Amino acid sequence: MPLLVTDYSWTQTDSTVFISVPLKGRKVEKVDIMSTEEYLKVHYPPYLFEAFLFEPVDDDRSTAKVGNGVAVISLSKRTNKVWEHLMITTNDKEKKKEIRERALLTYQEKLSSESRSKVEKQHAEKKYALEIMMKLEKEERDSIQKMKDNEREKNTAELAAWQLRQKQKAEEEAQLRLQSQRDNQNKRAMTEKKWTEGSVGGTVELDQRGNSEGKSKRKQANLPAPRVTGNIQVTFTPRVFPTALRESRVPEEEDWLKKQAEARRAVNADDRELKDLKEEERNPDWLKDKGDKYFATGDYLSAVNAYSLAIRLNRKIPALYSNRAACHLKLKNLHKAIEDSSQALDLLTPPVVANAAARARAHVRRGSAFCQLQLYAEGLQDYQAALKISPHNEVLQADTQRIKDIIQGTDHETQ
Repeated sequence: MPLLVTDYSWTQTDSTVFISVPLKGRKVEKVDIMSTEEYLKVHYPPYLFEAFLFEPVDDDRSTAKVGNGVAVISLSKRTNKVWEHLMITTNDKEKKKEIRERALLTYQEKLSSESRSKVEKQHAEKKYALEIMMKLEKEERDSIQKMKDNEREKNTAELAAWQLRQKQKAEEEAQLRLQSQRDNQNKRAMTEKKWTEGSVGGTVELDQRGNSEGKSKRKQANLPAPRVTGNIQVTFTPRVFPTALRESRVPEEEDWLKKQAEARRAVNADDRELKDLKEEERNPDWLKDKGDKYFATGDYLSAVNAYSLAIRLNRKIPALYSNRAACHLKLKNLHKAIEDSSQALDLLTPPVVANAAARARAHVRRGSAFCQLQLYAEGLQDYQAALKISPHNEVLQADTQRIKDIIQGTDHETQ
């Protein structure tokens, strides 16, 4: 039994009560203080100070300081008036027991709420960080894509302009050749007409006509040959990204391609691994029985592997998560045990008579993991939930009472 502290002192104002409790040489880290609106406990084994307060106080505005061998508790009154006594004057043990249990439940609910708030805050921070990172990655991808689109549009416009210039040049050359041919034909026709209508002698006409034809042939011989038309073949360096190599961020693109290849290899490896299984090894029930046999022989690692493979095949069987949580408890993987037990409880919905035993086992396994992590308030909640499902289980009753004793500081091992 703890030793009750009687050599405390207290003073008060209209709004605050000050209580000084001597610590009798105990270290600060070994002092446990619990306060609610109607109950105060200062526990430093083997000593215990508890006060059943005369009037209710505001626990949220109350404070406690430990140091120099004394614990000073400042309790903020709910109503501004002077108390006649620090504690209630009744000696009714049942009433005090009721106040103590009510205070313990209130304190446990407060701890649980703080724990949930902390987890929700951490989850919100992680979610916010992930959203920011995804937003930055999207902006970077959009920027790279915009650069690529601009470069592609620029190249397309330059190619279209070059093709237009080539077409216009070809048309101009064709018109020049056609005009040249028409001029030559007109000159020949005019020459022939002059000689046929002229009055000069035949010899002179023939000589002049011969000289004219020779000059015409020499002039045609001096004309350049027509240009040969054709197509210009343009080739580009093969690349995964459409951006020109000189415009690209090569290290970033190569890193992205490497990550994509690793992700595809991981998926392909996982698919090949499942394809390589025998027909019976693709049956979750067969794997569960195999895991149960491993657990019975004490081979917990093999049991975890069997349950994990079964979960990969079917993630909707709560017994797989609950049994794997039992293996993690044996292997002292306490956080994994909590995670698997919680997953099993999520799948065991709605709560009906058919799954009552499975829900009780999951609560006990998660509660045991919490207690081994010294999170006794959370562990007590799971054991109480299991006890509601199986209220006549004597082992559960004993374990639940032992956790309550540890929280209250009356367990013999903590003294």
